[in-house]
Amino acid sequence: MTDPILGFSKLSKQEKIDWVAEQYTHDPAQTKKLLLQYWNADTTLQKLHDEFIENTISNYYLPLGIAPNFLINDKLYAIPMAIEESSVVAAASKAAKFWLNRGGFKTKVLATEKIGQVHFMYSGNPEHLEAFFKNVKPKLIEEAKPLTANMEKRGGGISNIELRNKTSQLKDYYQLHCTFETLDAMGANFINSCLEQFAKTFEVEAGKSPYFEKEEGQIEIVMSILSNYVPNCLVRAEVSCSINELTLSEAVSPEEFAEKMIRAVAIANVEPHRAVTHNKGIMNGIDAVVLATGNDFRAVEAGVHAYAAKEGNYRSLTHASLEDGIFKFWIELPLALGTIGGLTNLHPLVKLAMEILHKPSAEELMQIVAVAGLAQNFAAVSSLVTTGIQEGHMKMHLLNILNQLGATEIEKNKIVDYFKNHTVTHSSVVAEFNKLRGTR
Repeated sequence: MTDPILGFSKLSKQEKIDWVAEQYTHDPAQTKKLLLQYWNADTTLQKLHDEFIENTISNYYLPLGIAPNFLINDKLYAIPMAIEESSVVAAASKAAKFWLNRGGFKTKVLATEKIGQVHFMYSGNPEHLEAFFKNVKPKLIEEAKPLTANMEKRGGGISNIELRNKTSQLKDYYQLHCTFETLDAMGANFINSCLEQFAKTFEVEAGKSPYFEKEEGQIEIVMSILSNYVPNCLVRAEVSCSINELTLSEAVSPEEFAEKMIRAVAIANVEPHRAVTHNKGIMNGIDAVVLATGNDFRAVEAGVHAYAAKEGNYRSLTHASLEDGIFKFWIELPLALGTIGGLTNLHPLVKLAMEILHKPSAEELMQIVAVAGLAQNFAAVSSLVTTGIQEGHMKMHLLNILNQLGATEIEKNKIVDYFKNHTVTHSSVVAEFNKLRGTR
C-alpha cells in the first residue's frame, strides 16, 4: 500500500513525476517517457502551461478542429472546437452548410446580468433587518468603490443589491442577492471580490447598528460567492426557412421531416430521460467552443442544466415549430462568457481561436456559442429522425477503431474505402480488419 506524501506541491516537476510513476504505475520508465512525450519542446511555452494549474506533470491534449461556413447575422464564421468525441465537428459543419443558403443563423443577446450572493443567518426581527439593510445599502456600494472603479469606467459594475428573506426554505437564512454587469470579462474574480467586501461592510455595520439588540442574535455571514446560474444572462439563436426549402433528406418529404423534428423536440420537452441526452448533444457543440476560447465549460454546463429545469421539470433547451409554411428551430439559454482575462490572455491557442472568430466581444461570443449548440442539436435530431444516429457517428468513429486495432496506413485506407458502401459497426470493422490480415 502506498504511503501518503507530505509536501508534494513543494517537489520539483521531475520529482513529482518520479513519485507518481514509481508509486502508482507498473512500468515507471514507460510512464516517465509517456509524460515527457507530451511536453512542449519550447520551454517558455511549457512553463506557461505548467503554471496554469498546480502540481503539473505534463500536458493533456485535445484535438482542436474547425467547423466552417457558419453564417451568423449575415457574417461568416469558422468556429474553433476543442473536443475528443467523433462526429461533433462534422455534424456542426453539416448543419452550418445546410443553413448557409437558407438565411443562416439569427441571434440576439437578451440580457447580460450576472449574479452573486452573500449568504447569512439571522434569528432576530425581520423588520429590523430590512430597516438596517435600507440604511446600509449605499455604504455597501460606496465601500466597494475601489474594486468597481475600473469596471465602472468601462460601463459595468454593480447593478443592484437586494435583501432576500429565505427563512421559509431554511430557518434563519437570508441573502444579499447582488447583480452585476461585467462586460467582456466573465467576471468571477471581480464579483467574488465585491461580495466579500459587501459581507465585511455588512457585518461591521451590523455590529454597531441600533437596529439590533443582543437578545435578538447577531448576523452570521456563512459565505460570499458568485452564482453560475445566470437566468438573466440570456442569448437566443434560431434558424428558419420555408417548408419547401427543408430538403435535408431524400428519404422523407419536407413536410414529414418538419413533423418528425417537431415531434422529437416535443418528446425531449416532456421526457427527462430523452431531454438529458438531447441537451447533452447541444452541450457537445457549446462545450467545444467554450473550451477552445478559454472559458469555464463546467460553469456553463451547471448554469445551462439548471435553466433547463427552471420550470420544475428538466426539459429540452431547443424548440421547433411550423407556422404558415415556415419551419423554425431555436434555442434560448444562459451563457456567462468572457473574452478578456483568465486563459483568454494567456493560452496561445485561445488567442488564436479568438482571432479566428474576429476577436469577438463577450456578447458576440455568447451568440457564436449558442449557434454551435443549436447547429449540433439540429444535426443530431435530424439524423435521429431519418437515418438514425449511428450511421454518421460510426463512420466518424471508424479511424478510432482502426487505431485501437493497430492498423497500418495502408490497411486504414483499404478499410475506409470498403466502408464507404457498408455499415460501420465495431464488429464489422474488426471482421474486415481480420480478413485483410488473413486472421480470424
